[in-house]
Amino acid sequence: MQLELPRITKLGAALVAISPQTPEASLITAEKNALTFEILSDRGNGVAGQFGIAFQLPEALREVYRGIGHRIPELNGDETWELPIPATYVIDKDRTIRMAYVEPNHMKRVDPEDIIEALSKCKSG
Repeated sequence: MQLELPRITKLGAALVAISPQTPEASLITAEKNALTFEILSDRGNGVAGQFGIAFQLPEALREVYRGIGHRIPELNGDETWELPIPATYVIDKDRTIRMAYVEPNHMKRVDPEDIIEALSKCKSG
């Protein structure tokens, strides 16, 4: 997605990530991955809940995450094991969702060209 940022900006849009992680944890992630877009903190998954994409990690998966060192509650700054389903939205200036891609498998991501196409449609009409 980093390569698409100039195209997104040229279309008058901004790429923003929303994460349940604390601002400090998000900053570490941004620095580690050399991210050049803003990451907003959605503490308690309030926004994710409004979009209907927040879920509680089942106990069996919590053990797996603990075993590989993923400290979800610590990173999120609370005691929950709540995560958002990975999702990408294109939202226009009128706050209308013009494209939504929600995929529980975090390994599958939306094609950047689909985002560019949706942004182009917003700009043209």
